[in-house]
Amino acid sequence: MRGVKRVIAVLIAVFAASMVLAFVLENQQGAALSFLGWSTVQMPLAVFVVVALIVGMLIGPLLGVFVRWGRHKAIA
Repeated sequence: MRGVKRVIAVLIAVFAASMVLAFVLENQQGAALSFLGWSTVQMPLAVFVVVALIVGMLIGPLLGVFVRWGRHKAIA
């Protein structure tokens, strides 16, 4: 059973990686972002999306830690 779960996890990871690769290859047109007077140089659109994905993957667990910490402190 444990081996089956591992195989499924690997297949899901390979699928996700192939979808990201396909997205990057399909979105090579240049784009520049501008927000509140700050603007970036023109880069492929996929760069911005992948950076947003990575930032979200870093911020999400941190928010979970803060929520758990706040609940733990409220209970104690």
